[in-house]
Amino acid sequence: MKDLLETIIRPLVSHPEDISIEEIDQGKTVVLQLKVAPDDMGKVIGKQGRRAQAIRSVMKALATRQGKRVVVDIG
Repeated sequence: MKDLLETIIRPLVSHPEDISIEEIDQGKTVVLQLKVAPDDMGKVIGKQGRRAQAIRSVMKALATRQGKRVVVDIG
């Protein structure tokens, strides 16, 4: 899951070297903590959070196929 999230985020940001994703497995739930450069935060979140919601939807679809639940924390 971590690889897919990075693949989605990398083309959106100006500083791909500052992408940090921490994957925390809590049984059936996986928490992905995404950190990007401060000036890239708006690009990841998008207008009215639409891009962030789309990213979460894609990750949720993958997690569902694996029988898990995913939480994407953008910060």
